[in-house]
Amino acid sequence: MNRNNLRSAAVALAMVSLTGTFACKDFLDVEPISSTDTSFVFSSVSGATSAVIGAYDPLSGDSGYGQRLSSYYQVDTDDMRCSGEVDNGRRGIARYALTPGNTELLGPWNTLYTGVERANVCIRNIRDSELFKNGSAADKAAMGRLLGESLTLRAQYMYELIRNWGDVPAPRLPAAATADLKVSNEDRDMTYDLLLEDLREAADLVPWRSALGSGDERMTKGAVKALRARIALARGGFALRSDGQVRRGSNYQQYYTIARQECSEIMQSGQHALNPNFEALFRGLNELRIDNSEVLFEVAMAGGSAASDSKLGYYTGPRLDNGSRYGGSNPGLNVLPNYLYAFDSLDTRRDVSVTYYSVNAASRQQPVVLNVLTDGKFRRDWRAPLLTGSSQYLGINWPIIRYADVLLMFAEAQNELADPSTPFNGKTAVQALEDVRRRAFRGNTGRIGTTPTTKTAFFDALVNERYLEFGGEGVRKFDLIRWNMLGEKLSQARAEITSLRDRTGRYANYPTVLYWRQNGDLFQLYSPSANSSALYRPAPASAPAGYTSSVNWTSGIGATYSTAVGESFITGKSELLPIPQVAIDTNPNLRQNPKY
Repeated sequence: MNRNNLRSAAVALAMVSLTGTFACKDFLDVEPISSTDTSFVFSSVSGATSAVIGAYDPLSGDSGYGQRLSSYYQVDTDDMRCSGEVDNGRRGIARYALTPGNTELLGPWNTLYTGVERANVCIRNIRDSELFKNGSAADKAAMGRLLGESLTLRAQYMYELIRNWGDVPAPRLPAAATADLKVSNEDRDMTYDLLLEDLREAADLVPWRSALGSGDERMTKGAVKALRARIALARGGFALRSDGQVRRGSNYQQYYTIARQECSEIMQSGQHALNPNFEALFRGLNELRIDNSEVLFEVAMAGGSAASDSKLGYYTGPRLDNGSRYGGSNPGLNVLPNYLYAFDSLDTRRDVSVTYYSVNAASRQQPVVLNVLTDGKFRRDWRAPLLTGSSQYLGINWPIIRYADVLLMFAEAQNELADPSTPFNGKTAVQALEDVRRRAFRGNTGRIGTTPTTKTAFFDALVNERYLEFGGEGVRKFDLIRWNMLGEKLSQARAEITSLRDRTGRYANYPTVLYWRQNGDLFQLYSPSANSSALYRPAPASAPAGYTSSVNWTSGIGATYSTAVGESFITGKSELLPIPQVAIDTNPNLRQNPKY
């Protein structure tokens, strides 16, 4: 990987400082230079670049996508749950049993607003700079790119604030240029409209990835357009309003039109494509390799600290003993048993998205009980190079948006606006969805099935396809909220888990236990024949010869396991987090979210 060494001038204005170590792996080494003269910083492309890199920084770290936004805030849903009992922290968030005083609210809230502030500093000063207004053609283009990145960063931070907290303050000027910092909540639809306009401008300023040299983690045109599509679908979807009602905003179809157009332009550009191998895609992320083809934007993680790195692979993935050659992990997320069985047995996404093993001190895999499955897209035993020991920070980047999402957003928007078999710019919704399914069934594409071609049935298929494609990526919960389906899907998941535990319905012949034996560092499950899978067949009455070890499977699901999944979800309340009490106490103009 190429690594560009940039020299950063530090910017300090009002509420925000751009000094310090910026977590931008693979394209930045930072050596801060003390300065408070913003006109000096933005008088050169290099200085402005360093300031914009500082605006990327809050994306990373424990309070960003290094842990809380990527892990704590995405559960409970119908694919994953947070392990453990309700508390006043992450488990309270997961179970929807939280108060404004929850300890895990304030850090991400402050971090996201730090990102907004830094982006605002950059936006204002780049627009005011002589280089942007009167510089050479090359300087204008470079400063324009930086402006586009800053506009996009502000949109990403605000989108994350809105989807978690709803109507929130939406500052568009630096704090130093704001007369009164005690601002009130702003209507999210109006904020979304402003962000969509910002991103329309940004897309004209930021180049496609092919116009740049080596790959890095900075945003290119595809990322800008994909984020605009994502925000447009959020704007056109359902949301919990300040009056306590869940409803769509006005003129929602015009926002589906925006999403369709943006996704279509990405698809037609030839700049991005699906990685043909789903497992290789995520192995690449764990091996710290940048994929600018399928992954349109990923958050850079580095530095080995809570401020700038990620716990992906430590807090996620299978449980690894600290004495193993991979180092240790302490996963806090569990995949729901029904999610494992939502996949076809030949779907290559299953054994990437779900892990049903742990690793002992001898570095050997062993199967786990069905109720402690873990997510598998970010796992320490896939990291390369290996990082032994107890370090919790592994430098694994978080993917914000992938090309598969572009295809499925296009499919969703086209289905809403037209017949799913009708092409738009040469592509139908059915074809876009099947592109994703063919990759999933690589080597067995005959198993993709027949895609429905009526609006309702196609939408149901799309809901399921996004479920299978994006498990553990922080997408599902917010999809279900914008479709007004979160409570419904939580109830369905609880019913599915109960049926699996009791071995009724489609689970009637599934195994109560799994018999296995060690096979080197791996394990081998007993199957009655080479053409059958132990996961889908009844267990023999006694241990087969050579398979003396066993692990509880359906019998391992406790009586209260299913009831704990999203146990305190309340429609008209739980779609949003409460605004942190400290923020309310500091700013009396803030209005708390409904029912908190």
